[in-house]
Amino acid sequence: APVGGSPGGAAVVTGDALDLGRVLVNLVDNALRYTSTPVVVGLRVEGADVVLTVTDDGPGVPEPDRERVFDRFTRLDSARSRDEGGSGLGLAIVRETVNAHGGAVHLEDASPGLRAVVRLPLS
Repeated sequence: APVGGSPGGAAVVTGDALDLGRVLVNLVDNALRYTSTPVVVGLRVEGADVVLTVTDDGPGVPEPDRERVFDRFTRLDSARSRDEGGSGLGLAIVRETVNAHGGAVHLEDASPGLRAVVRLPLS
């Protein structure tokens, strides 16, 4: 499935480019496993933060499990657990990296699908 996005201005954050790149790759890889339409990647500046979103149209994650999926090796007994391959570390690495860069990450309902939202401080 392709990845789509919208053009915008530059948003600069301070951090390790390789680690932050891995955050984006992990979120997009995760979304691509479950989507049937293009994954949509968004980037915007909101106050003193850069907000990165990755949205798919897959089965989503039930609200009670949206924090738990950031734990290492978590597997859900839902349609999203049809994951073939993967170490169960992707979202844990995302959260650890984002937190280490002074940011936060959460999942939200995209109706349909799921949206990962990463918030990092602007440089």
